[in-house]
Amino acid sequence: MESTENRMQIERDQQLRILTRLTDATMFEEFIQRKYPGAKSFSLEGAESLIPLLDMAVERAGEQRIEEIVIGMAHRGRLNVLANIMGKDPAQIFREYEDKDPDAYTGRGDVKYHLGYHSDYHTSRGAKLHLALCFNPSHLEFVNPVALGRMRAWQDRTEDVLHQRGMCVLIHGDAAFAGEGVVQETLNFSNLRAYAVGGALHIIVNNQVGFTTNPVQYTSTYYCTDVARMLQSPIFHVDGEDPEAVAQVINVAMEFRKQFRRDVFIDMYCYRKRGHNEGDEPAFTQPLLYREIAKRKSVRDNYSERLLKLGEITQEEADKIDVERRDKLEEELREARAK
Repeated sequence: MESTENRMQIERDQQLRILTRLTDATMFEEFIQRKYPGAKSFSLEGAESLIPLLDMAVERAGEQRIEEIVIGMAHRGRLNVLANIMGKDPAQIFREYEDKDPDAYTGRGDVKYHLGYHSDYHTSRGAKLHLALCFNPSHLEFVNPVALGRMRAWQDRTEDVLHQRGMCVLIHGDAAFAGEGVVQETLNFSNLRAYAVGGALHIIVNNQVGFTTNPVQYTSTYYCTDVARMLQSPIFHVDGEDPEAVAQVINVAMEFRKQFRRDVFIDMYCYRKRGHNEGDEPAFTQPLLYREIAKRKSVRDNYSERLLKLGEITQEEADKIDVERRDKLEEELREARAK
């Protein structure tokens, strides 16, 4: 961090990958809003940098010879993670919106943005990992000990006694991280011999509002992550509207975790474009904030304009990425409606 003055150089290939993943995230959310207006999706809009962040984490995990990643998260952005990280077929997500076979879901209790998934992931360098997103039928942070217990069970079963071949990723909301006692209880297990997993990667999607509550009304501390100061672990605060800063943070965080096998925290500041869900009007409770949010371009558009200005990409390359992603989603929707 000192040698680079806290600004590492991003190669053009990685810039294109970041732009592509941001486009994946943005197009998916816009597509859902356009095709299913008013339906709940708990949109990731404003926090789209979560997708390239997770993409880079998985890629780096492959380089570190990690074989299994268990992910725990609540509902915000879950559908986007399912489609763009976990590899769930978007047509399957669209079929759930179409409600083609309601009897198949009778009695299950889970809604589409609580469902889990597992898949094999092949990194750009040829490594193979298994990804497991835990089902989350309960509330917010209660999935944390479930995901960590699942990771520790895998490590015990595969005799990963050094806790080097598996990793747990926990994705939190800012208000929930500060407000739910299960977070502190889970952190207390972090370095206990019977429960340690070699350090979890914590990502806080900090959209600076909890349902309708402002930060000054939901935490007595300066940062929502201050409870994590109970551990001797770094807490990185990063601007989610600066994708290259996010790239630097995830690289440092993954290296720290590998070296010291301790928890590491990324507090990604962003915003929530819509209400708590798509049925809410956030301007009723945060009129000034949402007046400003309405003026903002998407993270993807800002990053694309920056790369164009620097001459790192051409307009044709940016347009091609857009068209390919939009056409793919239209094809998936046709497939979903045909069945």
